[in-house]
Amino acid sequence: MKCISWNVNGLRACVGKGFPDAFAQLDADFFCLQETKLQSGQIDLPLPGYAQFWNYAEKKGYSGTAIFAKTEPLSVRYGVGVEELDTEGRLITLEYPDFFLVTCYTPNAQRGLTRIDHRLKWDAAFREYLQALDAQKPVIACGDLNVAHQEIDLKNPASNRGNAGFSDEERESFGKLLSAGFTDTFRYLHPDATGAYTWWSYMFNARANNAGWRIDYFLVSNRIADKITATPIYSEVLGSDHCPVGLEIEL
Repeated sequence: MKCISWNVNGLRACVGKGFPDAFAQLDADFFCLQETKLQSGQIDLPLPGYAQFWNYAEKKGYSGTAIFAKTEPLSVRYGVGVEELDTEGRLITLEYPDFFLVTCYTPNAQRGLTRIDHRLKWDAAFREYLQALDAQKPVIACGDLNVAHQEIDLKNPASNRGNAGFSDEERESFGKLLSAGFTDTFRYLHPDATGAYTWWSYMFNARANNAGWRIDYFLVSNRIADKITATPIYSEVLGSDHCPVGLEIEL
């Protein structure tokens, strides 16, 4: 089974920068998107053979998630079930007989950590939500989780210490998520890999210099970690300031 996750930073813009070709070439069973920046009816995206599921933010041109699936799910849920956290279209869950698939676009703590309280509320709700799913059947969760967990996960850890995405609070919160029963699939297969990034600033030729951050993830329930076969990072795929990340798993 092959899954892809991609923060497209505006799907309409990404479609004009090669999204259809990348989608076809990656040929995933499940294709999860974050930061679609869409409202209902704003895009016509024919994807033959895929069911489409969308969660839109109330605010126009902001946030949003989608999942395109070759197999129809047993059920679909939108949001984490906390009203104040579910206005920004940040989460979709598909249920299948043997697993749940979740895509998530975690709130950014913002410059100066002005939104850190909201971010940590989200993290706590997301962790509890995944634990509740995990109590029923294994979970595959993916998305832009807006945190580089360890120093190995970004090019310049010293100068970014305390910044949004690499604050002590966010890193500790991500550690709590892993401790709640989940595996960072990329690190499971590549514990010491360096230079493996999924997001680059548009400034300072960051992508050309590979001065990036790994903030896009696939997590799985610990009990299916041994079924992971590959965790590719498609850094050659352009069209967004993030690149797609993958999970291949034998369930």
